[in-house]
Amino acid sequence: MWRMLFKRDRKGGEILPDEIFLDSSNLPEFDDEQFEGRVERPVSNISIFAVVGIFIIVGSIFTVRSFDLQILRGTVFAEVSKNNRLEHSVVFSERGVLYDRNGVELVWNESGENEYSDRVYTEMKGLSHLLGFVRYPKVDTSGKWWRTDIVGVAGVEQAFNEILAGQNGRQIVEINALGEVTREQLIYPSENGSNITLSIDSDIQNRLYTTLKNHAEIHGFIGGASVIMDVETGEIISLVSFPEYDSQVLADGNSSVISSYANDEGKPFLNRAVQGAYTPGSIVKPMFAAAALAENIIDANEKILSTGSISLPNPFVPGAFSVFLDWKAHGLVDMRRAIAVSSNVYFFTLGGGFENHIGLGIDKIGKWSRAFGFGEKTGILLSGEVSGTIPSPSWKAEQFDGDVWRIGDTYNTSIGQYGYQITPIQAVRMVSAIANGGTLLSPNLVKTESADPTLIGVSPDDLVAVKDGMRLAVTSEEGTARSLNIPGISIAGKTGTAQVGNKNQWMHSWAIGFWPYENPQYAFATVLEQAPDGTLAGSAPAMRSFFEWLIVNKKEYVEQ
Repeated sequence: MWRMLFKRDRKGGEILPDEIFLDSSNLPEFDDEQFEGRVERPVSNISIFAVVGIFIIVGSIFTVRSFDLQILRGTVFAEVSKNNRLEHSVVFSERGVLYDRNGVELVWNESGENEYSDRVYTEMKGLSHLLGFVRYPKVDTSGKWWRTDIVGVAGVEQAFNEILAGQNGRQIVEINALGEVTREQLIYPSENGSNITLSIDSDIQNRLYTTLKNHAEIHGFIGGASVIMDVETGEIISLVSFPEYDSQVLADGNSSVISSYANDEGKPFLNRAVQGAYTPGSIVKPMFAAAALAENIIDANEKILSTGSISLPNPFVPGAFSVFLDWKAHGLVDMRRAIAVSSNVYFFTLGGGFENHIGLGIDKIGKWSRAFGFGEKTGILLSGEVSGTIPSPSWKAEQFDGDVWRIGDTYNTSIGQYGYQITPIQAVRMVSAIANGGTLLSPNLVKTESADPTLIGVSPDDLVAVKDGMRLAVTSEEGTARSLNIPGISIAGKTGTAQVGNKNQWMHSWAIGFWPYENPQYAFATVLEQAPDGTLAGSAPAMRSFFEWLIVNKKEYVEQ
């Protein structure tokens, strides 16, 4: 029994009768044409065609896809495959070094933990606004560089970024399956940035900053700025602003210190030398004296009587007078003495006219202000420079809801008050133009022999009287700049005081000038900002301390 069962399951060469019984019988009720009753049927043509069609379609799809991958996009996928084992890496360039005019390093590079060199800034005070700072390259979370350049953000670092930056290089690194570097190939090398020698004397910069800052802290000023310029080349010997930030802190990204800067009421991010707009007060008087001579409004030797004020009938209030005060009665003054004692009445008369004297008028005041460089940017390569303001009838109408211009507005503008605003860099240009005989210079931050001069339209002969008046302001017992009468150096100067605040409760103090008087080489402009009104120790006494140091320590700037 068991053997029969096993035998039936086995395949053999014989066909048993019971296996073909139904096929051999082919009962009559089955349709022979349709092969009814058969155990096996032949495959139909439709089925064959269907199977063949499916194979053709599938084969076509594979053929087209293979053509797309290997022929049409083969190069792309080959590059992708290549990049799976090759990495591109940045070869960082060295940023250029910054030197002062004497070859002292101010900013240089040092190797650290990063692939790029760190920027290192001098610890000398007073240079941050001038030098600025940089922003470093950054990587994303995967370690890829998304910012590959060291970029100057402020100061000289920003102004000369393209020269300092150089050009990064690139190399290919081959990595095996274990993540190990097997080969490095340089595609193109990096090009280091160029070094720059600035026009700045870092010793003078440091001393001027320290002197003014200490003076300001003692006498209640909240800030200030000072600029020294070569009157022949336009080179900036010193440009300071205080308070200042620390360039190293900004570059390194010390967030807590940066936050303290942002909340500091002294505004350490403000470069007051180019971004601070201040009421000039009396320092514009030498300029308007030169303008009056150029316009033939007055002779330098003609005298005007200062009784302490000018009174004019008020056209809006019958019987009333508008009074414009001098700071004291000076008596008869000519141009030289008027500059020396800073007579308001004299310059009211030059500006707006009085009695039989015809003044410049507001249009010519604006014309000559622009000729001396006010009301426009100087073009110094430091970001954020402001233009300042020259008051005019259109300016007043815009600022004061259509209010008309009055003679009193002209008087106040002629002594540097009202809406007049200038920057220290503009002020030093004006002084340089007076000192060099009538040429307005573009300020230069690098050592250069090119001054890009513009003639202001005042003859050197006319400027002699103006320079004499500025020298008299220093040497005369009644001169307003007599603090600058220092043995060993001959300075010609002018001071200015401007009341500010809604109740004139604050004052800005200016001192401008040039030296040596006999053969001018350098000009300066200094402003100390916002001390209580009536403060006596202003910019001139502060500059005296600086010049006393200069005579001893920097004789090359004093000796003729």
